[in-house]
Amino acid sequence: MGRAYQNRKDSMAKTAAAKTKVYSRYGREIYMAAKAGGIDPNGNLALRGLMDRAKKDQVPSHVIDKAIEKAKGGAGEDYAPARYEGFGPGGCMVIVDCLTDNPNRTIGDVRTCFNKTKSKLGTQGTVSHMFDHAAILAFKGDEEATLEALLEEDVDVSDVENEDGIITVFAPHTEYNKARQALLNAFGEIDFEVEEIQFVPKGNTPISGDDVAMMDKLIEMLNDVEDVQDVYHDASY
Repeated sequence: MGRAYQNRKDSMAKTAAAKTKVYSRYGREIYMAAKAGGIDPNGNLALRGLMDRAKKDQVPSHVIDKAIEKAKGGAGEDYAPARYEGFGPGGCMVIVDCLTDNPNRTIGDVRTCFNKTKSKLGTQGTVSHMFDHAAILAFKGDEEATLEALLEEDVDVSDVENEDGIITVFAPHTEYNKARQALLNAFGEIDFEVEEIQFVPKGNTPISGDDVAMMDKLIEMLNDVEDVQDVYHDASY
């Protein structure tokens, strides 16, 4: 079994309301990427990667276009990243990434989720040292050819796994664009199964009994918070 990472598609919404939340999350990320690096995806690799992921996750094109148009105008919301860390049910470790235009509201909402699920919000750095901040690229391919392509472009790679023909590349998060482009240069268009930057736990914390239901409740509550973009944890159950 390979390293445990969370595929955002696993929690993709099945209801209309939840899909709207996913669209909103992508809209914010695309808006921020376009505002920071320019609206041309050919010159803004972060934006291009986000647009590709959004299309793959069936985000309507008008949502993507609206976010880019808003960034082009220079007006609109000014979101800032916010990261919260703490301990979930059974002592597992949790990281919550947000984009917010009101930090006081966001931390209040996140704290409520922790307080209602036998969890405890900590300070910055409480648990993040137990995770790798990693770029993850997974696709069907050849391990040897993948390694050769990454080495040729001098990409700093942490690990490459091959599980049933699915190659998963782990690299420092700062190498995401470089690694992705190196693979595209070598193999042309790739249908990535995963192409994200995530916090990957270095180990895991087994939980059982009532803690399992509480953990599910914590994740569900956090996903309902408007400003929450991603939730990472090391719980094993």
